[in-house]
Amino acid sequence: VQLQACGGGWVQPGGSLRLSCAFSGFSGRLFSTYTMRWYRQAPGKEREWVASITSGPRRNYEDSVKGRFNSSRDNAKKTVTLQMNSLKPEDTAVYYCNAYSPWGQYWGQGTLVTVSS
Repeated sequence: VQLQACGGGWVQPGGSLRLSCAFSGFSGRLFSTYTMRWYRQAPGKEREWVASITSGPRRNYEDSVKGRFNSSRDNAKKTVTLQMNSLKPEDTAVYYCNAYSPWGQYWGQGTLVTVSS
């Protein structure tokens, strides 16, 4: 099982980035049973949860990103995306995707997002 995240980069405040995470090793049917989550870790800080999307899909967001970030998933393609708009310097972090189920979870490698002028 592998999660491959991509889409990070540098953007000015107010800009947008779209992160994607591809899930391999399982079928799309099994992928659909996982809750997909995004976490981030800023320099010198602990990793924090950012967003979740179930197969419903039901979406949840951390308060500081509500209204700015939007998550989506494609179970057939086994991908999950995080559209990030109106980015702020405090959004700068390494972003990680996570596939969670009651019987286990998987982490992708991080992708760096830098928001600065």
